[in-house]
Amino acid sequence: MERDREKGAAAMREKKIVIGYDGSPAAEAALTWALDEADRTGMRAELMYADEYPAWAPAASMVPSPALRPSDYRARVIGGMLDRAVTESQQAHPQVPVEATTVTALASTALAERSSHVGLLVLGTRGHAALPGLVGSLSAAVGAHAHCPVVVVHGATAPGTPTAPVVAGLDHSSLAPAVLRFAAEQAAGRGVALRVLGNQPEADTAMAEIREDFPGLQISAETVPGEPGEALVAAGQTAQLLVIGGRGHGAVRGLLLGSVSRHLLRHAACPIAIVPEAVPAGDPS
Repeated sequence: MERDREKGAAAMREKKIVIGYDGSPAAEAALTWALDEADRTGMRAELMYADEYPAWAPAASMVPSPALRPSDYRARVIGGMLDRAVTESQQAHPQVPVEATTVTALASTALAERSSHVGLLVLGTRGHAALPGLVGSLSAAVGAHAHCPVVVVHGATAPGTPTAPVVAGLDHSSLAPAVLRFAAEQAAGRGVALRVLGNQPEADTAMAEIREDFPGLQISAETVPGEPGEALVAAGQTAQLLVIGGRGHGAVRGLLLGSVSRHLLRHAACPIAIVPEAVPAGDPS
């Protein structure tokens, strides 16, 4: 029943990857990862720029300063940046439909709302302009409301080895089945092995289901005693994706609050996917 409910919720989402984009190097790294993923999965891509200026412009106007932006800034600067990014994306990945959206909202609010309707959010670890203090913003807002997996791409992350495994980190939470399934889908889709690191025997049933649903997938599992942060960081050195769970109904709520997740964001050498808890039927949050 739970698996059917999860599949039903997933089916209602658009087959789209949304990238939080502001033109920064971190956003460019996130865009590259997202376009590769879209090309691999047949998903569409949407660059989202959150124009936060209207939120703080009234306060800024009270301070004598020549820094208030000109009236055509949004169309000329933001629009131009997004047009260039879309053109370059289409040239690099001609099979991927790419569009760009500018919203007038705080970045964290816009991304949280969008996450209810799409299959995946992809973000850089640092940004400017549209996504200031990106990770902090996500922990405060998107972390409480995101309903799709979120991939955080480090700005300095190299593409990695195509044959490197996907690593899933499990704990004692109810998120283990969702984390395992997302990681298995990623590994199977990429044609690589799945390596599972965790400290919770309760995942035995979930593991059996994954082995049944992905019979050709090479899976290895290791028990990691105590806090698995260091083991996951070490595994990330030779992985192409590290998959962990969020907490509550937010894909990133545990990202900043959990010590392991904080450690991974600071030190993991590969992109990190944070999988949210399945939303109960009828939950509008």
